[in-house]
Amino acid sequence: MKPHAEITEVWPRDGCVRLVGHIHGHPAEGEWRLLLTRRSHAEQRLNYPAQVKGDRFEGELPVADVAAATATAELGVGVEEWDIHLTDGEVELRAGRRLDDIHGKKKIMVFPEQRVRDIGVRPYYTVKDNLSLECRTGAAS
Repeated sequence: MKPHAEITEVWPRDGCVRLVGHIHGHPAEGEWRLLLTRRSHAEQRLNYPAQVKGDRFEGELPVADVAAATATAELGVGVEEWDIHLTDGEVELRAGRRLDDIHGKKKIMVFPEQRVRDIGVRPYYTVKDNLSLECRTGAAS
């Protein structure tokens, strides 16, 4: 299995999405950050500090920042997706949950949405069991 950021906990509340996990398959030395990359505009990125102790990491993604960055596009009513990585500046490890033998998390694990003005932000698992953020503009879903 290729190196990745194995997510063990996702806490979407109080204006943040808190992530806890382990660095799998890569040395955990150095300074690490949580990196969000807008899927439709890969040049648009947001990053936040991650605390690493041993191979365990944790960090928070502020929902207001993601909503504000999403609002810069001419979306109308639509969906934007942000992929989550853990990076030390040299390598980007995709955040996901693969070591628990539960496949198809996209249909099983549903996280609550947090709203900032007219934008709803929620974490979700992709079809490959990676963790991403969905930003939905318009009315609450």
